[in-house]
Amino acid sequence: MEKKWKIETAAVQGGYAPGNSEPRVLPIYQSTTYKYDTCEEVAKLFDLEAAGHMYTRISNPTVEALEKKMAMLEGGIGAMATSSGQAATMIAVMTICTAGDHLLAASTLYGGSFSLLKTTLKKFGIDVTFVDPELSLEELKTYIKPNTKGVFAETIGNPGLNILDFEKFSTLAHDNVVPLIVDNTFPTPYLCRPIEHGADIVTHSCTKYTDGHATSVGGMIIDSGKFNWANGKFPEMTTPDESYHGVVYVRDFKEAAYITKARVQLLRDVGAAMSPFNAFLMNLGLETLPLRMERHSQNALAVAKWLEGNDKISWVVYPGLESHPTHDLAKKYLPDGCSGVLTFGVKGGTEAGEKLIDNLNLIALVVHVADARSCVLHPASTTHRQLSEEEQIASGVKPDLIRFSVGLENIDDIIDDLANALEQI
Repeated sequence: MEKKWKIETAAVQGGYAPGNSEPRVLPIYQSTTYKYDTCEEVAKLFDLEAAGHMYTRISNPTVEALEKKMAMLEGGIGAMATSSGQAATMIAVMTICTAGDHLLAASTLYGGSFSLLKTTLKKFGIDVTFVDPELSLEELKTYIKPNTKGVFAETIGNPGLNILDFEKFSTLAHDNVVPLIVDNTFPTPYLCRPIEHGADIVTHSCTKYTDGHATSVGGMIIDSGKFNWANGKFPEMTTPDESYHGVVYVRDFKEAAYITKARVQLLRDVGAAMSPFNAFLMNLGLETLPLRMERHSQNALAVAKWLEGNDKISWVVYPGLESHPTHDLAKKYLPDGCSGVLTFGVKGGTEAGEKLIDNLNLIALVVHVADARSCVLHPASTTHRQLSEEEQIASGVKPDLIRFSVGLENIDDIIDDLANALEQI
């Protein structure tokens, strides 16, 4: 029955089905542990022979409901929640990469993801090559190595706002028999479902639009269940895992091999679990996701058009504008809206941009993006500060770039605040 639901219905009622006289709203199971009747039951759980909860670091009923809903929304066969979006990215990669392996990634990534892949994974012996996503397929293929284990990109680059060419990147990955991993944080599954366009694994920073209200940090990994892990390139999927008495993930869990390994091996050992309370708040946020993403997209497009016509603005980037370099890809992959984030520069450069930010009233300066309240940030001096100027440019960050996360307020109030601040320049 649930498989036939439209996305708006799944956002409200997916993942949790109360029985007779049970709570209508998803309960918070704020418990680290669970009770069993026999030793045999517990043994089967630890041998992965029976379904159930062992310990909240690995799974929890509240968290599980959120995972089921996210899998339903993205069209995957399973999902796993993490303590943050960064944790989701790390575990998504380390589930299939070990020391000596290689990952190919688009250069236009969120600064934290760029640093994680470039610096931290290097300490684990995983090499990452960053490429311009605008390169041709033939050029991109030259960066694939014999030890490449995956391709990583974002549906909408943060903060460059380039739209991923799914056809090109899925062809790149699949022609080389590796999975395409896509961060779908900005569009959310309401505006884009990467699995339908060739992605094998989808990640989210649930801290953003999933929560939607800047209350909780969390991440998510969704498994399409479509990738063939038994193709010879992923021996950890097809050989016994001695930490689980010789379980073989592909043999024992079939299409759920990847998401099972991510949970029972990586999440078990890394411990980056989402708390039940955060999962409760994330699930609450998802109930209004379709409504919010419609308004975010509408408001952002209206602001982008207004800024484009203002003589104090030097440039505006938003995929919904016809002037955007990847506008055709936006129409193809995000026909219902391009989310709520845009970037722009003020004539007079960085100094003028800072003056604009200092004179905003309704729109706040915060180190965050993608919630109900409008906010701005200067990425070059904050989220991408750790990168060199060359790396910033490769990530889509100009020195004068202002990232504007357009909220759910009345559009007239948002534009009035911008106009008043611009008058001070």
